[in-house]
Amino acid sequence: MAPIVPKVSQMIRPNFARRRLEAGDTVLGMGVQQFTGAAVAGLALRCGFDFLFIDIEHSPVDAAAAANISAAALPLGIAPLVRVPGKNSPDISRLLDGGAQGIIIPHVDDADEAAAAVRACKYPPFGMRSFFGLQPHFDYKRHPAPDAMAAANAELLCIVMLESPRAIANADSIAAVPGVDVLLIGSNDLSLELGIPGQLQDPAIEAAFATVIAACKAHGKHAGLAGIVDPTLLRRHIDAGMRFILTSNDIDLLLAAGEARVASLRS
Repeated sequence: MAPIVPKVSQMIRPNFARRRLEAGDTVLGMGVQQFTGAAVAGLALRCGFDFLFIDIEHSPVDAAAAANISAAALPLGIAPLVRVPGKNSPDISRLLDGGAQGIIIPHVDDADEAAAAVRACKYPPFGMRSFFGLQPHFDYKRHPAPDAMAAANAELLCIVMLESPRAIANADSIAAVPGVDVLLIGSNDLSLELGIPGQLQDPAIEAAFATVIAACKAHGKHAGLAGIVDPTLLRRHIDAGMRFILTSNDIDLLLAAGEARVASLRS
């Protein structure tokens, strides 16, 4: 799908990844783990990605760099989403104020933790996020707080990661939590906790995927997948119902392209 050319809405920059999910499309993302410059947003857009998965859990990228990348991504129409270091991260509010259009909460195991994630991410009446008016989402224009909060809530993606057998067992109740948008399976951590590290085609992993897809379909949410980079496997899981896909990250993409270029010149 060709990138959508963004236009500024009356109030807030639209989240095109969210819009595509709501339309029933599959969205594809690139992980940001090493590139801290704002140019990564334009490069990812040029490749055709729908969102950036800016990772401050498993990388040296910090909150300031994540906010800068997010602010650069907004006018381009590629959704900046940030994975925070933990489910009680104090960075959630300032990342959202700085430009992020979504927060990815790792290691969410039950409905109570999912509800806490919603409270941290969303403004009243859905959450408890405090309000700061001069945000890049609004092109630094002030709007009446009730209108701005409603617009921000409508564009935000609240993404919870399921990375344990307990989380998979609770997938239905997690998907039922109002305000949760995406249930994202962390395949590698899940395989570790299942005692089958790296065995991402094991029947237990496949069953977990099916459980989450079914829970999302039952509650009108979106099933997501992270930790698998093989295109054939990803295609199969997309066909099965995965809609939010972390396809790869900046390191893997650079290595793949670099190795292919060197191999072509040495042959």
